[in-house]
Amino acid sequence: MGMGGGDNASFAFSTSTSPRFCSPISSRRIFSDVAEDVTVSVDGQSFLLHKFPLVSRCGRVRKMVAESKDTDITKLELVNIPGGALAFELAAKFCYGSNFEIDAANVAHLRCIAEYLEMTEDYKEENLIVRTEKYLNEIVLKRLDKSLEVLCACDGLDLTAEEVGLVDRCVDAIAMNACKEQLVSGLAQLECDVGSGKLRMHCQDWWVEDLSALRIDHYRRVIAAMRRTGVRPESIGASIMHYAQTSLKGIERRHVWDSGPLVGENQRVIVETLIDLLATENITTVTLSFLFGMLRMAIEVDAGLKYRIEVEKRIGLQLEMASLDDLLIPSVQTSDSMFDVDTVHRILVNFLQRIDEDDSGDLSPCGYESDGLKSPSHSSILKVGRLMDGYLAEIAPDPYLKLQKFMTLIELLPDYARIVDDGLYRAIDIYLKAHPSLTESECKKLCKLIDCQKLSQDACSHAAQNDRLPIQTVVRVLYYEQLRLKSSFSAGDSGDVSFLQSQRMMCGGSGVPSSCVSPQRDNYASLRRENRELKLEISRMRVRLTELEREQGLMKQQGMREGRAGEHGRAFLASLSRGIGRIAMFGPAAAAERRRKKSSRGSQCSEAKSGRRRQKASFAYD
Repeated sequence: MGMGGGDNASFAFSTSTSPRFCSPISSRRIFSDVAEDVTVSVDGQSFLLHKFPLVSRCGRVRKMVAESKDTDITKLELVNIPGGALAFELAAKFCYGSNFEIDAANVAHLRCIAEYLEMTEDYKEENLIVRTEKYLNEIVLKRLDKSLEVLCACDGLDLTAEEVGLVDRCVDAIAMNACKEQLVSGLAQLECDVGSGKLRMHCQDWWVEDLSALRIDHYRRVIAAMRRTGVRPESIGASIMHYAQTSLKGIERRHVWDSGPLVGENQRVIVETLIDLLATENITTVTLSFLFGMLRMAIEVDAGLKYRIEVEKRIGLQLEMASLDDLLIPSVQTSDSMFDVDTVHRILVNFLQRIDEDDSGDLSPCGYESDGLKSPSHSSILKVGRLMDGYLAEIAPDPYLKLQKFMTLIELLPDYARIVDDGLYRAIDIYLKAHPSLTESECKKLCKLIDCQKLSQDACSHAAQNDRLPIQTVVRVLYYEQLRLKSSFSAGDSGDVSFLQSQRMMCGGSGVPSSCVSPQRDNYASLRRENRELKLEISRMRVRLTELEREQGLMKQQGMREGRAGEHGRAFLASLSRGIGRIAMFGPAAAAERRRKKSSRGSQCSEAKSGRRRQKASFAYD
């Protein structure tokens, strides 16, 4: 007996008579020239055979015949046989010396049935175990494609294949051969651009797609072995993405109104295993869109919470690269909102934690942040701020979205995440329009999240005429719009004054530039002074706002008595505009402008009018 040429092994036995095969429903005759003397039953099928060929090569059959009480036993029954009736038929042919080839498709079944029947060298030389092992070592384990085929053929042979080490050997062979192929192809296809000195590598791994044919538990072992042997992470990431697309393509997205059964348990296991592979093997080469796809799949198949949290954490590390469509994850809970807001909330928390960790290492030795507004983390948080404003506008029309969830998502981002609040104002306005049942206190609480100082001129114009906004928000918008106008008028004069002051401070009061004054510390002191001035101005405005609200209450009471609430409301807004105009009129910049204009008149008239201006200014700020 010898191995066949090429990749296949063949058994060539010389027999005195040619065997004749038949396959009736109830039994199979393998060698029919001599009357059979034993019937072997395997998985409901009966084989009419002879004792001698079986006993001469199979230790299990020999023991069964020897231990039988009947000296002339005619029936044998084999249970739990690996590979079933088909594998036993091949083993019986081998016992009879029939010609057939050992190849990658049947070697796994032959090796397992040989182990089950105890076809060792103790009973016959060149027995089936030795023949299959020789083919495995010389053909299968040296080639990646053969190892993949044999590993796929191990389905249904779990216990025996593990006992003989067939699965482990195929897994290691796949990983080792894949690593060798990458090294060889990398050296062969490495191109050097002499002009630019750049190296370019063009290598496509054919096995990336072929690994998708493996069972999920075998696939996991192959990926772990590849990581140990040093296969490129890019190839492993591409393999995982292709495996997910192939094995999970049958899962359809369920909507909140669907009440059908969930997908099978096997698909849930696949999703959890692939996510666990990303974590345990530290695979970071998958795309962001794939992570969002896996997150949706994990929600669809009801994967464990720890697997969803793992994907959310990975998404949070690169949230600034996400698109609005990525965040619009439909909710699977029938009693909840249309979109999965809780998942997006957790992703945003992970992103902010990453930002905090990045910023903790960006502090200068003096304790001040260096170039914070130009740091990559600040650029990322600005992108996420714009992304979240768009997301808030998309989910705001949902009638089932709770106010607390909406506000929590807004409050999660820090103030510096938004340069302008136009997007936030738009989202809040959409929410107010879609939820007219909100109470006045709830509207006030929601609108307080808008920073009126960050609204553009167009947004301020819209907000001043928006009937859905509380009156306090409209007052704040008008007030800051007046401040903006006032500062624009006085920008020229204040710019000259601030320039002279800065020159004096840099010179240290003596006209000579001082090297002892730190620009960073000077800027910090200037910011502190401006902060105190802003706080003082805000406190004055709060007093004035309280007075205006008291006037509004009195006018409402008077309007209810006279039945003319609409006219008094318009009168209140007119009074409010005049009041804000008076604030701007008696401001310090306006007073300085009037002083410059009236200084050209006579000194006696100037003294008299300056007294009146001081009285009016004290009235405006008190």
